[in-house]
Amino acid sequence: MSEGQYTPGPDRAPGTEASRTPSNLGPPAEDRATTRGTAPSYSAGGPATPDTATAPSPGGGAPERKVTRAGVIWAAVVAALVLLILLIIFILQNQELVLVKFLGFEGSVPLGMALFIAAVTGGVLVAAAGGARILQLRRNTHRSRAKQRR
Repeated sequence: MSEGQYTPGPDRAPGTEASRTPSNLGPPAEDRATTRGTAPSYSAGGPATPDTATAPSPGGGAPERKVTRAGVIWAAVVAALVLLILLIIFILQNQELVLVKFLGFEGSVPLGMALFIAAVTGGVLVAAAGGARILQLRRNTHRSRAKQRR
């Protein structure tokens, strides 16, 4: 085990503060369950204030960063832009014309555009099916709540 890690042995209880030396300091046992892993906590409230955004960590190390809604949205926008750039590159690299036939209609379309149209159409169909299922579940929930009120 490397220095700086605290693991209670079979003869020591996890919460005994007497067994903690400066080399194995970490969050107390009651805080350990909430600080496991490296995932930052998400505050459900509004934007983080400067006081809460840079609160020092219990071990005295670097300040703990809070995940805000604005940060999550910013990360999603960046990811969407990267995917959009990759999609544009795909379409530009697949410019060969292909013959597309559908229900008696026929036409020539660049391969990349044909695949993009097919993917968007599939996404719309999946979204429509999912939306219909959500509406069905909401209607069932509304009916069961109405029966409980009677």
